[in-house]
Amino acid sequence: MMAGSSSGLPTRVTLVEVGPRDGLQNETQPVATPLKIELIERLVQAGISKLEAAAFVSPKWVPQMADGAEVLGRVMRRPGVVYAALVPNLQGFEAALAVRADEVVVFSAASETFCRKNINCSIAESIERFAPVCQAARSAGIAVRGSISCSLGCPYEGPVRPDAVARVARLMKEIGVQQIGVADTIGVGTPRATRDAFEAVLAVYPLQDVSGHFHDTYGQALANVYACLQMGISTFDASVAGLGGCPFARGATGNVATEDVLYLLNGLQIETGVDMTRLVQIGQWISGVLGRKAATRAGNAINARATQAG
Repeated sequence: MMAGSSSGLPTRVTLVEVGPRDGLQNETQPVATPLKIELIERLVQAGISKLEAAAFVSPKWVPQMADGAEVLGRVMRRPGVVYAALVPNLQGFEAALAVRADEVVVFSAASETFCRKNINCSIAESIERFAPVCQAARSAGIAVRGSISCSLGCPYEGPVRPDAVARVARLMKEIGVQQIGVADTIGVGTPRATRDAFEAVLAVYPLQDVSGHFHDTYGQALANVYACLQMGISTFDASVAGLGGCPFARGATGNVATEDVLYLLNGLQIETGVDMTRLVQIGQWISGVLGRKAATRAGNAINARATQAG
């Protein structure tokens, strides 16, 4: 972790852009492969240094990600940028390896019911499924990041206890997952619940290996990001224009918008290396492609001001 500032907050934060994967996979309309590639390349040009570029999952269940191999195979790679891929099993890992993914993401949930409805297996079974992925990744020299869905609340079970989140973190640590993401998949978390969940995970993983993933269903995502910053967390997932939701969580809105998180971080004088002007333009562009308004307050406000000035 970067040394803290006089405010006690990190001096630099890594924004992991998940729009090309977590965002676009939940779109009902098809998004052409060249547009996905252009989105990734434009985000990197804006200063994004780590992103989820594809998912190697069954096209039957997630048709938007059927072109993952083509996307990762054709996108122009920039040195120093991490191009990650979500993988559900060893077969998915092998497909990601074939197109030179820099990192793979495995996933489970802190809720048994959500895990069964999302990936059709128990939490324990999901960990067993990912054990050979971690072993193969270690042999290939590829980093493995884990994500714990529904860490703050479940659409089926309600509030989730911090010890349930810690249990999944321990299981992932045991199989060799190197970094762990705590995800508020349905956006019900508040700062106090966020602190409790992250404190539980920090008893398992060191601070620099823990990241946050927030949805903004109840308008709490930025407050939760700030609560994490106060704890020293310095890596956050975010999605340009607020793309993405959760098909298994009714009413869940998209991931917190990268533009909104960046506006917060800029205001706190925390470095990210990301250019706000370019990022806003990208968010407006991809939203136009999808035929809707960008789901970002900061991005829309900055764009409106620029349009008026122009």
